[in-house]
Amino acid sequence: MGQITLKDIAKALNLSPSTVSRAMKNHPAISEETRRLVQSYAAEHRYKPNTLAMQLRTNKNNTIGVIVPQIVHYFFSTVLSAIQQEAENEGYNVLFCQSNEDYQREVRSVETLLDARVCGILASQSKTTKKFDHFQEIIDNDVHLVFFDRICTGINTDKVVVDDYVGTYHAVEHLIQTGCRRIAFLGATPILPIANNRRMGYEDALRKYRLPVEDRMSRICDTVELARIVVPEMLKLQPVPDAFFCINDEVASSCIQIVKAAGYRIPDDISVCGFTNSYLTEVTDPTLTSVDQHGFEMGLTAARLLINRIEGKETKQGVVSRLIKSDLVVRRSTR
Repeated sequence: MGQITLKDIAKALNLSPSTVSRAMKNHPAISEETRRLVQSYAAEHRYKPNTLAMQLRTNKNNTIGVIVPQIVHYFFSTVLSAIQQEAENEGYNVLFCQSNEDYQREVRSVETLLDARVCGILASQSKTTKKFDHFQEIIDNDVHLVFFDRICTGINTDKVVVDDYVGTYHAVEHLIQTGCRRIAFLGATPILPIANNRRMGYEDALRKYRLPVEDRMSRICDTVELARIVVPEMLKLQPVPDAFFCINDEVASSCIQIVKAAGYRIPDDISVCGFTNSYLTEVTDPTLTSVDQHGFEMGLTAARLLINRIEGKETKQGVVSRLIKSDLVVRRSTR
């Protein structure tokens, strides 16, 4: 048998559905005996209220939607756990959607969440997204929207970002100060503002120390699959890079394996630095120096900002931007 409804309870106890409904809410007009009878029958038969039907009736929804590129990615899973914690603490349900870095899936995710009548959406865009009408549609539907990490510059809405530029600048400066002079940059597609900010941090650090900014030293390489192609190619450059700054820890950990397999010592010959500060940093050999982008803090901040918008506690007109500061965590993969 499926889940029972208020009507089922009413029929079983020979009461009207409205009496059962009021008894479940401890309405004073219903006798204590009837209330006890109804509630114990409901508990015994595991009755669960239909939240969506209730929300449609009262026109009040306490569900927020979240769209992420990848749930398996350490950074996004950390952000998600913080969002869920903060949402539940404030009495909100959460619907998660994964775009899997696919524009069409991202569009469908927005449609799904709007159909579910969510009262707000937290989104981190996919790297294949070049049109943003679906995000504008969220705002046009009077649903609150907050971007986190991967923001869409074409949409005028609140956002929470990490200081990608500063984090990369300090990481590359650390490589330079420890003696590296030919630093390769393994970045992401320039569509994403985070990728541009990290590349600018890299280039500005080189310029500060009067090191050349060379096109051949900068490649799009943001997945393990690309690392297997790009890193061996870069090891053929003359002179060979003496450091790799990688846009995420997955690429950095692959880079360590490939560099070691090619016969180089880390960090004596080549230093490697990642970005995220995930669990991978402790399992690579040697352990990985990485920029901590504080995913949990980002998730809490984004969820709080969205809920404050929904509840009218954040009253600032225009765009609210929150910046999460990053930290360089030095381990043994750099000199």
